[in-house]
Amino acid sequence: MDISIVIPLLNEDESLQELHDWIVRVMDSNGFSYEVIFIDDGSTDRSWETILRLAQQNQNVKGIHFHTNYGKSQALHAGFARANGDVVITMDADLQDNPEEIPALYQMVREGKFDLVSGWKKKRYDSMVSKNLPSKLFNWAARKTSGVRLNDFNCGLKAYRSAVVKNIEVSGEMHRYIPVLAKNAGYKRIGEKVVQHQARKYGETKFGMDRFINGFLDLITIWFLSRFGRRPMHLFGAWGSLMFIIGFLAAGFIGVNKLVRLYNNEPAALVTQNPWFFISLATMVIGTQFFLAGFLGEIILRTRSNSERYRISETANF
Repeated sequence: MDISIVIPLLNEDESLQELHDWIVRVMDSNGFSYEVIFIDDGSTDRSWETILRLAQQNQNVKGIHFHTNYGKSQALHAGFARANGDVVITMDADLQDNPEEIPALYQMVREGKFDLVSGWKKKRYDSMVSKNLPSKLFNWAARKTSGVRLNDFNCGLKAYRSAVVKNIEVSGEMHRYIPVLAKNAGYKRIGEKVVQHQARKYGETKFGMDRFINGFLDLITIWFLSRFGRRPMHLFGAWGSLMFIIGFLAAGFIGVNKLVRLYNNEPAALVTQNPWFFISLATMVIGTQFFLAGFLGEIILRTRSNSERYRISETANF
């Protein structure tokens, strides 16, 4: 199969039929073998009923239904697990991503030998103050932190080699950073293509300012995990050992200094009356805690299992 199109959605019933028909026209006109995987992330409208109807009409349409809203990352994870195409395309269901871009993205992956191609909505039809400016700030921070030179991390229209989506773990709200996850997994041939952005036609945006707050927190998380996720002892163990040694040497200096004063018959206060003793003691305690945190992190890495992060209540055509 040439292409798997993975489409996570939440309450997008009005746009699904039009999006489906548009994708089918593009696929048929280019002669692609394909599948369209709709992931209903706990919609409360008639999105799942529409997906079931489309699956009955078109054997290339498949559906996954979550019994409640788990988030876009979990929806993509489920779609990636079931995708069978040589190239996997992700796009949003709100008609703001143009299916006409799919053939070019497909060719960039197949012929350009990219592992991943991300869309760049260079010209947007969103509010400048509430969405465009925060998005530019977010993308700048993501570039500086991750080292991945993309202009639009948030663009839902992306193309992947099948091996990429099968070997990355998309969890939490990390869907924004799939290119970073791919880079950390060893897939470094990451490209970008300017794509057409369309104004929302139906429904309301799911955008909120909490998206950027959570995005920056996730950025810190992924930066830490990319550097120390596989070796937490290198960070916590190193800082813990350094702090313990500094505290131990400081406490030793305080003790030796008192013994020298007593030997020379000089007045010497009790060690417990010296504030530096408690500072050195606290430093040793914190250093020990850091070291144990790194040690426990190493144990968890070696014993963790891939626990269930969502439950699928229904599927269609699988």
